[in-house]
Amino acid sequence: MGLLLLVLLFLLPCISGLPFYNGFYYSNNPNGWNLGNGHSEGVFNGVKLVVETPEETLFSHQGAQVTLPCRYHYEPTLLAPRTVRIKWWKLSENGAPEQDVLVAIGQRHRSFGDYRGRVRLWQNGEHEVSLQIRDLRLEDSGRYRCEVIDGLEDQSGLVELELRGVVFPYQHPQGRYQLNFHEAQRACEEQDAVVASFEQLFRAWEEGLDWCNAGWLQDASVQYPITLARQPCGGLGLAPGVRSYGPRHHRLHRYDVFCFAPALRGQVYYLEHPEKLTLAEAKEACQEDGAQIAKVGQLFAAWKFRGLDRCDAGWLADGSARYPVVHPRPNCGPLEPGVRSFGFPDPQSREYGVYCYRPRHS
Repeated sequence: MGLLLLVLLFLLPCISGLPFYNGFYYSNNPNGWNLGNGHSEGVFNGVKLVVETPEETLFSHQGAQVTLPCRYHYEPTLLAPRTVRIKWWKLSENGAPEQDVLVAIGQRHRSFGDYRGRVRLWQNGEHEVSLQIRDLRLEDSGRYRCEVIDGLEDQSGLVELELRGVVFPYQHPQGRYQLNFHEAQRACEEQDAVVASFEQLFRAWEEGLDWCNAGWLQDASVQYPITLARQPCGGLGLAPGVRSYGPRHHRLHRYDVFCFAPALRGQVYYLEHPEKLTLAEAKEACQEDGAQIAKVGQLFAAWKFRGLDRCDAGWLADGSARYPVVHPRPNCGPLEPGVRSFGFPDPQSREYGVYCYRPRHS
C-alpha cells in the first residue's frame, strides 16, 4: 500500500489534467481555460504576457507609505478579461531569507509575516497590480518581485526600494575593534539604526565617506571605505574604493561596525543651557525640556537630512560627545563637513552641553 502511494505521488505532477506550477495546481481544460463568463481561450496562441515595473530605484523614509508600481498587459490586446494570480515577494539578500509579501486571486488577498496588515494590492486602473506598503520599516529596504501568473504562463518584474538614511561608523566605548557581529547588531540598534548593507556603504563611499577602520556589514562581511588612498589604509598602491576583509566569524572576530540610520521623523536640537553638564544632568535636562537625550544615529540623520550645524560639543545617549558641522569654518574642527567626535569622556565631566531629540507624534 505504501509503495503504491509513493508511485501515485510521483506520477501526480505528470497528469495532464493537473499541471504542476510554482507549488499550485491549475485546472487545465484541453480546450482552454474556462474564464467563468462562457468564453474559453487556448493556451495563448501567440499572445504574450508583459509585466512592467520601473527601472529606477524608489526612495522613501521610515514610517512613510509607498507604492511599488507594477502593471501587466497582453500583446496583442485581449478583448475578454482573464483571471490572474498575483504574487509579490522580497528577494533574498545579505543573508536574509526570501520573504513572501502578498498573494492575490481576484478579490481574495493574503499578506504574510511582518507585512501582514501593512500591505495591500493597489489597483487604480485596469491591469494595475502595484503593492502599497505603509508604516515603512528599515528592514523593508530591498528588491521586490511582482509576478503575474495566467494559467501556465507567468512573467515578473523587479522593483527596488531604498529608505533614505545615513551610514556612520561606530565603535565600542572601550575603543577600536571590540565588537563581534552580534554585539555590532545590538550597538547599531541602541543608536536607533541597523547594521548597514554593502549597497548602503557603497553609496556612502560614492558620496565621500572615508574611514580607515574596518567594520561589520549586514552580511557579516568586514569592509571599509577609502576615497583617498594612503599608507596606513591599505597602502598607496590600491585604488580608492570599498576594501573588504571578506566574511568573518560571527562570534570570534571583532571589529567596529557601520550603522545605517533612517531619515528623522522628529527633531534633534542643541539644548541652550546656562552651564555645561555631566552626562546624568544632560539626560535630565532633555527630559525637563519634554524630550530625551539624542542617540548617535539621530544626530547623524539630523546632520545629513536637516542640516543641523553646531560648533558646540554635546552629550549623546551612549555617553559620547559629538557635534555636527555642515559648513566647516575656523575653530570648528576639520575642513570637511561631518559629525565630530570627542570619544567617550568621563561621565562626570562638565565640559559639554547636550543634544536632545523630540519625537514627532503622528
